[in-house]
Amino acid sequence: MARILIAGYQHETNTFAPSLADWAAFTRGDSFPAFVRGAAMVEQLAGINIPVAGFIDYARGQGWTLLPSCWAGAIPSSYVTTDAFERIAAAMVDDVRKAGSLDGIYLDLHGAAVAEQALDSEGELLARLRAVVGPGLPIVASLDLHANVTQRMLREADALVAYRTYPHVDMARTGARAGELMARRLKVGRKEPMHARRLPFLIPLNAQSTWTEPARSLFEELEVLDREHGSVSSFCMGFPASDFDECAPMVWSHGARAESAADALFARAAQRTQWQLDCQPARDAVTQALALAERSPKPIVIADTQDNPGAGGDSNTTGLLHALLAQGAGRKFPGRVALGLLFDPAAGRAALEAGVGAELPLALGTAVPTFTGEPSDPPVQGRFKVLAVADGVCTLKGPMMTGLTVRLGPSACLEIDGIRVAVVSGKKQLLDRELLRMVGIHTEQMRVVVVKSSNHFRADFQPHASQVLIAKAAGPMAADPADLPWTRLPASIDRRP
Repeated sequence: MARILIAGYQHETNTFAPSLADWAAFTRGDSFPAFVRGAAMVEQLAGINIPVAGFIDYARGQGWTLLPSCWAGAIPSSYVTTDAFERIAAAMVDDVRKAGSLDGIYLDLHGAAVAEQALDSEGELLARLRAVVGPGLPIVASLDLHANVTQRMLREADALVAYRTYPHVDMARTGARAGELMARRLKVGRKEPMHARRLPFLIPLNAQSTWTEPARSLFEELEVLDREHGSVSSFCMGFPASDFDECAPMVWSHGARAESAADALFARAAQRTQWQLDCQPARDAVTQALALAERSPKPIVIADTQDNPGAGGDSNTTGLLHALLAQGAGRKFPGRVALGLLFDPAAGRAALEAGVGAELPLALGTAVPTFTGEPSDPPVQGRFKVLAVADGVCTLKGPMMTGLTVRLGPSACLEIDGIRVAVVSGKKQLLDRELLRMVGIHTEQMRVVVVKSSNHFRADFQPHASQVLIAKAAGPMAADPADLPWTRLPASIDRRP
């Protein structure tokens, strides 16, 4: 019976973002499960739509003995601090040393984590574990579709496999696929052939959705190639806001015919002009949404992509709220225009203390530094009515991270000029309608809904929407990576928009 040590480290690093991922970010348990170590790891994570849970289910089906080390995850932000990374890495290395005889190691990694002292922090983590166990022990990891896969990661691991959906509805399935790769590795007794190729350009997040072309067809072709070649292939479209020299999309395959499979997939993905960016200024998006809402029975959804807390934003900018107010959106559709989630702990506490029905003078939101060097829009000054309050504890029910309970602290629905704003005290991308229902906002009753997200919202919102628009309001996350002030991006990367 195989003895497999399991562990996880999840962070997506926007090196241009304003907030660091310190140790507290990994222990809060707001947007991700809090840091957990030992046997409690299995109890806390099993049954959630995340990779490690899928691996656990697969391993149990194989009769493997699992040795849980630790799992650490924090919401996307700027660099992982040296302290946080060293704590996480030390816990895993220590547990591997104490584990005794092992048959393999499984890691639930993101693949785009950049630490202050280790730009390729997953490669560094894999290398530290490899130094302990030697070259012969299988190490298999699952990755986020936005991983910036490095040569060191590919070299140190026996096999890597990434999500195939964005929004990521196949996280647990990817963990199970990592289990399948582990089983292949244990059966063969050696590392399978692997072939990898890097694309010479960056892909904007809003062009990456597998709900739209070209990604939808490309991943269908990936499945066909794997069936034809007996391979296990991945295409990481990359996280295009990590300033280090291996930030770029990567295609790779494992198996006897890996080279043929990877080359075919690369040829399909490398057609640069197919990755078009489709977004518009905040004012124009609101104008279009209001016009569409006049004749649509379903809500129009606007994605506030440049303040996406799932990509390093702090979910606190006000550009879209200003645009809604300026165009009288709440007067046109009273009580049927909503925006969320707006991170403002002071406003959340004030609303909870004042109670439902109170009216509060507030400066809502924050002006933050943006990638242009200029601040984002100023706070919205005015009197807000408290329509609902909540403790911020919410269990997700949508297709992404199903079953995960998030803890966002004092939360409220505040209304100004007919516009409802979902305010929270913890950072979480608006990817599940339950996060709005928590404060009494029901998407299906709205005419216009602004979500602080880039693509993940599509899984739970798009099926119930008439149309989706992508808006660019001033924020920390550039919709177009060509707008970022790169310092380490290699000359081989095409920097055109």
